[in-house]
Amino acid sequence: MNRIQGRRAVVLGGAGFLGSHLCERLLADGAFEVISVDNFVTGDERNLTGPRANKRFMSLHHDITEPFDFNGPVDFVFNMASPASPIDYAQLPIETLRVGSLGTENGLKLAHRKGAVFLQASTSEIYGDPLVHPQREDYWGNVNSIGPRSCYDEAKRYGEALVAAYRRVHQVRTRIVRIFNTYGPRMRLEDGRVVPAFVGQALRGEDFTVFGDGGQTRSFCYVSDLIDGIVRLALSDVEEPVNIGNPREMTILQFAEAVRAAMGGGGRITFEPLPKDDPKQRQPDITRARTLLGWEPRVALEDGLRETIAYFRGVADRPAHPRDAQKQHLDTGAAI
Repeated sequence: MNRIQGRRAVVLGGAGFLGSHLCERLLADGAFEVISVDNFVTGDERNLTGPRANKRFMSLHHDITEPFDFNGPVDFVFNMASPASPIDYAQLPIETLRVGSLGTENGLKLAHRKGAVFLQASTSEIYGDPLVHPQREDYWGNVNSIGPRSCYDEAKRYGEALVAAYRRVHQVRTRIVRIFNTYGPRMRLEDGRVVPAFVGQALRGEDFTVFGDGGQTRSFCYVSDLIDGIVRLALSDVEEPVNIGNPREMTILQFAEAVRAAMGGGGRITFEPLPKDDPKQRQPDITRARTLLGWEPRVALEDGLRETIAYFRGVADRPAHPRDAQKQHLDTGAAI
């Protein structure tokens, strides 16, 4: 029997890119009820169009830095809530720190009260600009605690520490997923990350903007693979952090060429200075995910890009998310 079937799940940040895909997956797996909690600062109500058509779905407009509770049982709490693009957390540094600290603890308190499994969505950014390659879960990182990216990095590092403390002190059943670069439908076209940045530039007939010399590396995981890893982890007994990402490493220049091929063309490549503390290498060691969860990515980059580009073509003319309308001029294009 599918162990999601008949269960009740709360998804914090359920209107975001990853949160909305997770809501759909849980509903498809037969969850008794899925509740999204989101304040829509970076999440988008339009991402919930599919789940809202399901009677087993509920959306709550709420800031999780403020306390919240639900009547009845809760079996899983998935904490997907946080600004996750460099533009967002550059404009919302205090909010990013608050949701990573106060918001995470409010989610943990709910899981403690209900006896639920709590899954924390952490990030490869906790490794900083790594000196170990590829990155394993036992690597402690090379981080700048006061740099321009620190509000996000340190919020996620604190979140992991808080999760571990609640497991030790209150015996909350916790899981930690460290998410590497993920892409797919429902990313915001102007959110500053490299996938929508390149696709958006190609759709507008612009040149591709590469930061630095383009030799920095990333590893791109399609969203359905990432969500499958998260669900497997939530249903497991694994308490240690687990990297979920695609170990196929490529340079940003190689990725630009992959987007050009998927689009059937594109402009020339131009270069801009590399943003401060932008990591030079990103590649997950997924040995733990393979051995403990039986998970590995299955969607080829070429297939995932085709689906992502089709989505962006379909939404290119719709109104931007209010945050993007306010801050397009701050787009760094940072490849995270």
